[in-house]
Amino acid sequence: MHEIAFPLLVALVAVALAFDFLNGLHDAANSIATVVSTRLLSPVAAVAFAAVGNFAAYWLVGLHVAETIGKGIIDPDTVTPGVVFGALVGAMFWNVLTWLKGIPSSSSHALIGGLLGAGIAHGGTAAVGGPKTIETFMAIFLSPTIGMGIAMALVLLTSWLFRGFQPRRAENVFKTMHLFSSAAYSISHGGNDAQKTMGIIAVLLYSTGYMQGEFHVPHWVVISCYAAIALGTLSGGWKIIKTMGTKITKLNHHTGFCASTAGSIVVFGASIFGIPISTTHAITGSVIGTGVARRATAVRWGVAADVVAAWFITIPMSATVGALFYGLTTLF
Repeated sequence: MHEIAFPLLVALVAVALAFDFLNGLHDAANSIATVVSTRLLSPVAAVAFAAVGNFAAYWLVGLHVAETIGKGIIDPDTVTPGVVFGALVGAMFWNVLTWLKGIPSSSSHALIGGLLGAGIAHGGTAAVGGPKTIETFMAIFLSPTIGMGIAMALVLLTSWLFRGFQPRRAENVFKTMHLFSSAAYSISHGGNDAQKTMGIIAVLLYSTGYMQGEFHVPHWVVISCYAAIALGTLSGGWKIIKTMGTKITKLNHHTGFCASTAGSIVVFGASIFGIPISTTHAITGSVIGTGVARRATAVRWGVAADVVAAWFITIPMSATVGALFYGLTTLF
C-alpha cells in the first residue's frame, strides 16, 4: 500500500478525469463521423446526440472493462501514484499529438501503453498482468478485422434485402436505421472507453488505501467518468471527424448504418467479456469494410495505411512517455 496525502489523491483523480474528457473529445469521431459526413445531423446536434449516448451507457453496460483495467493489465498491488501519473500523462501526450494531426488513433491503447510503460518502469515485467493483457493485444488486430467483416456482410445483405425498393424509399429507411445504429455505437463507446478511466481511478484508490474492502469501482467514480467523457464528446473533435467520415471512403446512409452497426456489435461484444478494445479501431475497420463491399477502389488506401501505422506505434510511444514521466516522479 502506498499512502499519499488526500490533496495529491484529488489532483490525480482530476488528471484522470481530464484524460477521460480528452478521450471524449478525441474519440467523438467514433460516434458521429458517419452521421455528420452524410448530413443526417448537424455537427452540433451530432455531438449532443453522441454525448447523451455516452452517458446512457451508465444504465446499460456492466463494469467488466473497468475491472480489467484496474487489475488485469498491471498487478494492482504494484501500482503507485507515480505509476498512475505516468500512465495518464503518457496517454494524454499521445492523444493531444494525434488530435492535432487529425489522426484517429486509439485513446484506449494510449492509456494501456502508458500504464504498461509506467508499470514496467516501476516493477519490471513481473508487474504486467496475465490473460487480459494478451486478450487486449489480440484485440488490436481482431477488432478492426471483425468490424470490417461484419460491415461487408451487412452491406451485401441489406443491398440484397432492399433490391426491390425505390431508391428514395430505401434512403428514408436507412436514414432512420442509421440514426439508431449511431445511437447504439455512442452507447457502446461510452460503455467501453469511459470504463478505462474508472479502472485507473479505482486502482489508485485501492493502492493508496482509500478503498475499503476488496477491489471494486465506487459509484461516484462511475458517474464522474461517464459525465467527463460525455462533456468531452460535446466539445467535438472535428479534424478526426473529417478523416473518419470523408477521407477513408465516401459514406451514405446505407453504408453509414452498416459501419455503425458493425462497430457497435464489436464494441458491445468486447465489453461483455471485459476486453478494453479500441473503439477507434472497431469503427475504422467497419468504415473500410463498407468501402471494400462496394469495390476495393472505393477505399483511399493511402489514408487507411496512415491510420493503421498510428495504431502500431500508439502503445510503444505512450509507454515510452509513461515510463519517462514515472521516472520524473521518482526524483521528488
